[in-house]
Amino acid sequence: MRVVRALDVSGLPTYAYGARSLLWWATLGFCAIEGTAFALALMGYVYLRLKASVWPPGVPPPALIWGTLNTALLLGSCVPNFLAKKAAEREEIRPVRIWLSVCLLFGVAFCGVRALEFTALHTSWDADAYGSIVVALLFLHTTHIATDVADTSVLTALIFTRQGRGRRFVDVSENAFYWYFVVLAWLPIYVMVYIVPRVW
Repeated sequence: MRVVRALDVSGLPTYAYGARSLLWWATLGFCAIEGTAFALALMGYVYLRLKASVWPPGVPPPALIWGTLNTALLLGSCVPNFLAKKAAEREEIRPVRIWLSVCLLFGVAFCGVRALEFTALHTSWDADAYGSIVVALLFLHTTHIATDVADTSVLTALIFTRQGRGRRFVDVSENAFYWYFVVLAWLPIYVMVYIVPRVW
């Protein structure tokens, strides 16, 4: 009679960081899908620009102040996100609490400035094709910011409770990964919305 020994895996960790985590792959896949949506919207903008003899048609380009301020906020937010991610991967609760709270403040500030940004576009979604694509690009990006701010709010609340251990550190790490995607997605949108109408 053959004896089969079971392999004891009870000592293995129940969570991991980076490419060893299923959540990392899910976040990467989501970023790939959403990145495609951003690319298609940007291609729509270029297509409309190529069809127009005057761009923007009959209105001045969007005011630079709010979009530029938001760009600075997004780039600046990478620092606390990086620090929160690294602290989470070291599983240090106090720095995670501090830096995640700072990340949340950056996100809320960005949303406030984004509201002002919409008021300085000099067009509306129903004015013409230019207005539609500009508002669509900003709205598309805003939905990603808003969902990440909501996610960061929940994570921040959880990290201050007894739930703020173990897998929650993985959540913080992947939240920072997604925020980097949101920041990178904004840069070509900023160029299209604010720079292209001034130079092309």
